[in-house]
Amino acid sequence: MFTVFSRIINYGFVNFWRNGWPSAATVAIMTVALLVFIGLIFFNVIMTQAVASIQDKIDISVYFKTNTPEDEILNIKQSIESLSEVKSVEYVSSDRALQIFKEAHKDDPTISQAVNELQTNPLLASLNIKAKRPDQYASIAQYLQAPNLTQYIESLSYAKNQVVIDRLTNIIENVNRGGLVLTIVMALIAGLVVFNTIRLAIYSNRDEIGIMRAVGASNALVRGPYMVEGVIAGVLSGILALIIAGPTVYTVSPYFSNFVPGLNIFRYFTGHLMTLLGYQILFGIGIGVFSSFVAVRRYLRN
Repeated sequence: MFTVFSRIINYGFVNFWRNGWPSAATVAIMTVALLVFIGLIFFNVIMTQAVASIQDKIDISVYFKTNTPEDEILNIKQSIESLSEVKSVEYVSSDRALQIFKEAHKDDPTISQAVNELQTNPLLASLNIKAKRPDQYASIAQYLQAPNLTQYIESLSYAKNQVVIDRLTNIIENVNRGGLVLTIVMALIAGLVVFNTIRLAIYSNRDEIGIMRAVGASNALVRGPYMVEGVIAGVLSGILALIIAGPTVYTVSPYFSNFVPGLNIFRYFTGHLMTLLGYQILFGIGIGVFSSFVAVRRYLRN
């Protein structure tokens, strides 16, 4: 068994290097497919960070009527916090709201003078609610429209933010869907190239394969070397894709840091280097082995 296995590996390496340009073309196309794959990984990291940054700036505010007791507002706050969709709830009293307003307009003497001349505080107490995901604000707003809550609520800011929230949700869904489709397309193209390369190698070695089958070689012995070729192409493609991605990520990292504060994709790259390498190699081997298996299987059926 060990002798057969070692021969299969040896024949696979020999066939891979003997094929020359077809093998190189296979590795090149698979590298492009894996670059798209790793690009999708980084794109998801960037979008996740960007969404988190935008989501921190998006919330819905509930403004309460002036006669609503503070204890009742705190009870409502507690009930909202119990919702699974809610990430956090901040209570802002009317006095605190006035302090925030004064601080925000302290450099405007006209507004500051007008506020100081007020006899009463015109600002309402409020709850600022943040959801775990942008698509959950609708259900939170629906919860706040219950009759036992609307009797205390003066206004709700969800309608003003709904357009932004819906657009953000659609962008996330479309980006994820588009990235998945692009990865599948590139994987199919890479698989087709590997398939045709293996078929070409089989055609070139048809006499040798015929002799092997004539002397009683098993299908595993015939198929094995081509499967090894797929593994070699997958490993080389995974390593090459990561080597190409490194300098690229380093170059574009500062631009994304300006776009999304706190994001450093090169640090993510170096921190997850071995994990990314594992993903790349496994994905490459999967494409290569599957395509080789199908190509040889079709030949052995003939």
